[in-house]
Amino acid sequence: MTYLAPLPTFYQIYRSKSTQGFQSVPYVVALFSAMLWIYYALLKSDECLLITINSAGCVIETIYIIIYLTYAPKQAKLFTAKILLLLNVGVFGLILLLTLLLSEGEKRVVMLGWVCVGFSVSVFVAPLSVIRLVVRTRSVEFMPFSLSLSLTVSAVVWFLYGLLIKDKYVALPNILGFAFGVIQMGLYALYRNAMPSPAPKQVDDADAIKVPEHVIHIAKLGPAAAIELNTHNPMERGMPPPMEDNGLACASDMTKGGIDMVEKATRVEQV
Repeated sequence: MTYLAPLPTFYQIYRSKSTQGFQSVPYVVALFSAMLWIYYALLKSDECLLITINSAGCVIETIYIIIYLTYAPKQAKLFTAKILLLLNVGVFGLILLLTLLLSEGEKRVVMLGWVCVGFSVSVFVAPLSVIRLVVRTRSVEFMPFSLSLSLTVSAVVWFLYGLLIKDKYVALPNILGFAFGVIQMGLYALYRNAMPSPAPKQVDDADAIKVPEHVIHIAKLGPAAAIELNTHNPMERGMPPPMEDNGLACASDMTKGGIDMVEKATRVEQV
């Protein structure tokens, strides 16, 4: 029941094609803990129940992680891959190597038992990785109540089982597991009906609003075009100046006005 508790969460991830801010840490740590308990059960005798439940846990948690990696953004995929390699490959391989080389017989079981206790506690602590997000957003969306409840009930049952078979390595971590489960359900009760506040959204430089620049282009006027004058017709004495002279005068005025405008435009441009 504990391993199947996150099913609604992953069904939601599958429907929306997005991880929606959910964390992968609890599922990676749960897979690591199941691997450790299988190793512990193989070293001890008559631990069939530990082998069966944790074998099923390895399969289920692996499916969860595959679904998460399928729909997670790139940064979350890289983070999940790193902790998978670090924890489930590196740390587990180191524990396997040290217990086989540094101890034997009953000492090996004792050594591995305490290691299992430590990482079993981490399974109960792992869902608290989202506690900061819950408090900041005042929303329990990313801390499923079904998972917290199942962890709490499972801790009670496994504590009683460890007590009856007189295995302290099974009983001890579930005491803390019960305490952490109560804390998580308390947070759920506290923020269940609270008004959620959205997390601050960071704006990248590429997404920033850019105000368009207003550029004023001042054209520098060129010199006036040259005007050809017709001088082939001779002027007769006493006659008024021909139209070409009037055109020359107009052209001279235009040239003078153009030069003035050039000087004004030059002064504006220099300012």
